[in-house]
Amino acid sequence: MEILWVLIALVMLGFVVLPFLRRRRGAVGLVPPGHPDAADPANYGFALQEELDIRMPGPDQDLLDVLDVVQRTQDHRAAQQLLAGTPADGEQRWQRVQAFAGAASLELAQRPGGVSEAPGGQWLRVWRSEAPKDAGGAAVHAEFLVQQAWRTAAPGTDEFRIIMEEAKAACGQAALLAPGDPVPYLVELSVARGLGYSQQEFEQVWLKILDRAPAHMGAHLAALHYWCEKWHGSRQQAFDFAEAAAARAPQGSLLAAMPLFAVFEHLPEVNLVSGFYQSETVSKAIHGALHAVHSARPDDPMLAHVRHMLIFFLVRAERWAEAMSQLIHVDGHVGALPWTLSPDPAAEFAVYRALAVAGYEANGGSPASLPH
Repeated sequence: MEILWVLIALVMLGFVVLPFLRRRRGAVGLVPPGHPDAADPANYGFALQEELDIRMPGPDQDLLDVLDVVQRTQDHRAAQQLLAGTPADGEQRWQRVQAFAGAASLELAQRPGGVSEAPGGQWLRVWRSEAPKDAGGAAVHAEFLVQQAWRTAAPGTDEFRIIMEEAKAACGQAALLAPGDPVPYLVELSVARGLGYSQQEFEQVWLKILDRAPAHMGAHLAALHYWCEKWHGSRQQAFDFAEAAAARAPQGSLLAAMPLFAVFEHLPEVNLVSGFYQSETVSKAIHGALHAVHSARPDDPMLAHVRHMLIFFLVRAERWAEAMSQLIHVDGHVGALPWTLSPDPAAEFAVYRALAVAGYEANGGSPASLPH
């Protein structure tokens, strides 16, 4: 009985002491909207939640302009011209292929078509029929099929496998049209994950990418998924892959951020406390990603991807000022991990942004003190 009274006393003490300690640490708490202590992201010039662009991780005005033209006119030629002028071995070509494929897939989901209406994404079908030898159109079509498989069917079902097998054939056709282009093989990495390629089969595809673009960050992120424990590898294989990529990263490469993505892919399915995010493993991965960001070219197309992932980890680790320093560079665009895993990426991003602002101000920060 005495032990029971001791436990009750400890619990009651916790109710009294813990709030005091949290206030002393400048912890973040929720207050009603309009409260004098409420932090307002608008004070920092951040976009409203409804204005956040979920299509891409960062700005690409040429792509936005072309997407607008294609979707408004249903004419593929602007997209064909943009891809033809985008270097084959760069990150930007892969991002644009994904964006065009995603736009066509979403159009089809919104307008499946019927007796009196053409299905959405018809411009991609016309592109393939009118320019069957165009490498850009072939790559977009292959990626479109991959996105359709993940969006419309469950892995392991016959429907999923049929679409993925069609995507695999489309990857082969795209590769024949552009022998030096790594993008068709990047698309096949997702096919490999979906169809369950053996590790030897996967390595054959991976070597073709390394021959064409050995420091391609997008390719490494796609390959990391395959090596994860939840797919066809293990936690150790995924971390070994990420750390090897970081170790051989050339100066200015964002590959040094790969371990942070490996950590994210293996987070336990529980809401972990901040102590985990302040652990040595996570802190080391954050440090590597911050170093990669500081060393990278300002116009690196993958820079926004790393910044978004850093925001997630920095907020969880209660490193508010560093999170704010990343937010000012990417705010307005949320088409990246980890937000895209949410049914509402904009809302998910907005929550983390609000936490960063609140934590920053609770520890003495203000719009005037935030460097730009």
